[in-house]
Amino acid sequence: FGSSRCGSGSHSPWSLVQASQPASQTMKLNISNPTAGMQKVFEIDDDKKLLPFFDKRMASEVSGDSLGDEFKGYIFRIGGGNDKQGFPMKQGILCNHRVRLLFKKGMSCFRERRKGCRKRK
Repeated sequence: FGSSRCGSGSHSPWSLVQASQPASQTMKLNISNPTAGMQKVFEIDDDKKLLPFFDKRMASEVSGDSLGDEFKGYIFRIGGGNDKQGFPMKQGILCNHRVRLLFKKGMSCFRERRKGCRKRK
């Protein structure tokens, strides 16, 4: 899939865009390389491979060595994800549980239906 490999200490342009589902089920990883404009989705069932991805915040970096020899030497950046019910991760929320935010025009995850409307979700 990728033709160039990075050294073990260097950063890679590959970023992890989405991680979903708990470890007891299948987790889908959408791995993308924005510089080349490529992306690929992997479904991983092995809990040991997924362990480094748990309890990480957005923009944190995870070594690709745990996913197998194919990604050895890569470093992935977590760029987003969602939970079992489909609620997306949001940058700047510093707790591990869901919170009810008041959304307004211009915020991500919200589309204004009428002028001036806000919504708590």
